[in-house]
Amino acid sequence: MMALARFWILGIMATIILAGAAPRDVWAQPDVIGRWVPAEQDSIIELYQCGDEMCGRILTLDEPLDDSGKAKVDRNNRDESLRGRPILGMDLLTGFSSKKAGSYRGGRIYNPRDGKLYKAILSLLDDGTLKIRGYVGVPALGQTQVWTRSAD
Repeated sequence: MMALARFWILGIMATIILAGAAPRDVWAQPDVIGRWVPAEQDSIIELYQCGDEMCGRILTLDEPLDDSGKAKVDRNNRDESLRGRPILGMDLLTGFSSKKAGSYRGGRIYNPRDGKLYKAILSLLDDGTLKIRGYVGVPALGQTQVWTRSAD
């Protein structure tokens, strides 16, 4: 009887240990991975797994060229060394992680329109849209956008 009890206890302990050691992508549901259309509907943003985190890049632009016919570049970046990089293909979202399906935190979102980097929270809503809250300091001091899944 004692051997059976020890067997069950060891089994329970092994399960607890293995559950705690599971790789991050096992519990970070890939529910937001895919292509999204932002509120402005002028681009498609691809959200993808980047290592243990979730990131996002500009996949398409409705108007990828400037008035002179050249690829649009990141002219507004506060970091002068980044001002010449192309907007198409640029990473906008970096460093997001999830401990709960549909919720991503700890990351940042870059806005090429104003050249600023914001903290952000991503939340998958029940209707399948993605709520993005970009903020400075605390989430209450921010702006929210809702993105829809791309049909492409």
